[in-house]
Amino acid sequence: MSETPVTSSVSKGCFVFKSTSKKRKRHVGAGGYLVGGSDDNGSDRFRICQKLWETVQMNTEVIQDQLNKHVLDSLVEFIKKHNLGNSSDVWRQRTSEIPTAALMLGVNVPDHAMTFQSLCNLLQDSVTPFVVSVYAKECAAVKLLIQKLLEQLMGKGVSVDEEQEAETALVQRTQCTISVLCQWYKTVTKEFPQVSPQRKENLKNNDLPRSLPVVVIFKDFEAFNSQVLQDFILICSRYTQELPFIFIFGIATSPSAIQHRLPHSVSSLLCIEVFQSLSCTQHLASVFDKLILNPQFPFKLSSRVIQVLVGIFLYHDFSVKNFVKGLQFSMLEHFNGQPLSLLCCQKKEALLCAKTLSQKNVERIRHLPSFMRYVETQEPQEQVQLLTSDEHVKDVCQKLLKNLHKYHKNYCPILQCLHTLTSLLPKFPLGKHIRELHVSCIEKNLWETEEYDSAMQLLRILAKDELVAALEKCAEVLKSAKTKRIQNVLQQLEGFIGRLEALEGVTSEDFTGDGVILEKNRRTDLFQLQKTLLEKESRRTKRMNPYEVLRSQVIEFIDSLVREYLTPAELQPLSEVCYYSSSGVLRQRLNVTPRTSIQTALSHPFHYLQNESLKTDAGTISSAAPDLCIVYKLHLECGRLINLYDWLEGFVTVMSAAEDQDANSEENGKFDSLKHARFIQAVSEMEFLGFIKSTKQKTDHVARLTWGGC
Repeated sequence: MSETPVTSSVSKGCFVFKSTSKKRKRHVGAGGYLVGGSDDNGSDRFRICQKLWETVQMNTEVIQDQLNKHVLDSLVEFIKKHNLGNSSDVWRQRTSEIPTAALMLGVNVPDHAMTFQSLCNLLQDSVTPFVVSVYAKECAAVKLLIQKLLEQLMGKGVSVDEEQEAETALVQRTQCTISVLCQWYKTVTKEFPQVSPQRKENLKNNDLPRSLPVVVIFKDFEAFNSQVLQDFILICSRYTQELPFIFIFGIATSPSAIQHRLPHSVSSLLCIEVFQSLSCTQHLASVFDKLILNPQFPFKLSSRVIQVLVGIFLYHDFSVKNFVKGLQFSMLEHFNGQPLSLLCCQKKEALLCAKTLSQKNVERIRHLPSFMRYVETQEPQEQVQLLTSDEHVKDVCQKLLKNLHKYHKNYCPILQCLHTLTSLLPKFPLGKHIRELHVSCIEKNLWETEEYDSAMQLLRILAKDELVAALEKCAEVLKSAKTKRIQNVLQQLEGFIGRLEALEGVTSEDFTGDGVILEKNRRTDLFQLQKTLLEKESRRTKRMNPYEVLRSQVIEFIDSLVREYLTPAELQPLSEVCYYSSSGVLRQRLNVTPRTSIQTALSHPFHYLQNESLKTDAGTISSAAPDLCIVYKLHLECGRLINLYDWLEGFVTVMSAAEDQDANSEENGKFDSLKHARFIQAVSEMEFLGFIKSTKQKTDHVARLTWGGC
């Protein structure tokens, strides 16, 4: 080792020594951090992953805008409805009543931010620049709420000179009152010209000048202090003739939350109208349909991964935003851990990548379980070629990739058709949502399940009108598919629809579920009904009517489509290229228990830090571990009460072992203050995490809050 340069100087100074080694830091690109790095096309995999994620983000934003369009447009109309004409006329008629929109968003709180952001942008673009959005944590008192109101309003949508800016800054610091806001509002709105009564008669309603309302959005209404809300509403109600206030309450539970938070004397000052947004389950269904079941989106999820993501959604937060984050994490894990994810892209690009596969990747393809099953089904000569010739594997890989893309293009429309038919059945034997049917199809043969048999039996007793309506919906679904096979299926389906509609002699009401035609205009008592049923029982071998024959043919046709196109995904060769199946890793990362994770991190820091020096045997403490980990392991050896001095001595002993020093030596005393400070910080972190607390039993002791000591 090189000795450290020594300098001696009369005066104190700062000396800089250049490093003698000439090691250059090698630049590592984003793809270099993937498993295999640049040697396994890490940069290409990262580029494909980033491109797919941009597609996910774009589609998610489009879906969000489409789902919120109706409720946001309704809110804009509500604000415009209470904002017609001159402000001096309209707001006088209102007296002290403030228009209020109760926006019901549901309990998926993480998704509310996107909705409010879209609402703010829409209002500022089409209605008014004076839009304020506040959180409860920012407004613990009325003064803070008014200060937040003034800060956001006076800083947006207003052009003032330097003197006015100085005055505004002074006002925000000293006088946070609504009267100050009124004066500012009058100054800002002077630029709008006054219209004479003669000209007002000649102008259309759209040409009349409108007062610009001040919209205040309470994003988390239930979290606000009720007294703060009451005082703020009472103050604003006294200025309604000068300031056109409009409130929007973001409510996660129910409209009754307003009555629970506000007394009648305050709620009577509000003109409340309720607006209901779409449920989070409908939002998830749209995301699932546009992303997971989109044949143009090459990245896919296995059945277990879908169950983990949907389980987190249904049992934890109802957040579509977090569901999309889980999809992003799955995508990153897939492209990081699977070098063959280089082929998980659009068809043309995947075929080009297959032509230029490296020898290492060709060998990886040979070890894929799905490819090994494919090899076993081939002739002996073909098997030899697949196991020995790399070029032949590349050619076969291109053919298999084409088949995999065809499988997805045929799978998705047929799955939607089956869901359209079975979603009409009572008790939903194949699931109420298409995601449930999708999970059943990709993990096993659907036609071998009892639920499928039950669904087919129920389809065989459908009335004519219901069957025709369901088949027409299936035809609409198939029209969007462009493959030749699906177009042939569409022609056959339309043929069945035409034949069903041609049966005009006997309507669906004339057929019972067992094929018995009831006579019209004839009174049937209980005796006659019993007699008819007994006759039917005795004539089991009777011929079916034309509708029953045709209905049976339709059900057999649907069953043949299911058996042909809805085969499990894992049976497709090279399915591992597109499907992410590590559900255990996903559950461990996204659905963790905080206490277990904290204890794992403190007991085994190598699990997260991946530093070789942190590997230790059971029952030992690594001196290279973080201070918090050392203190945590030492406290496990203590009882219910921990002596702080003994704890400090143990900590210093471990730290001294790292420096090859004796804890009681004189040289080590120079560092006691530093080690003492590090120990105090670690103990404070232990108290913050809830492992210890101070106790009054002994002044120099702390109490342990976890199990293991007595």
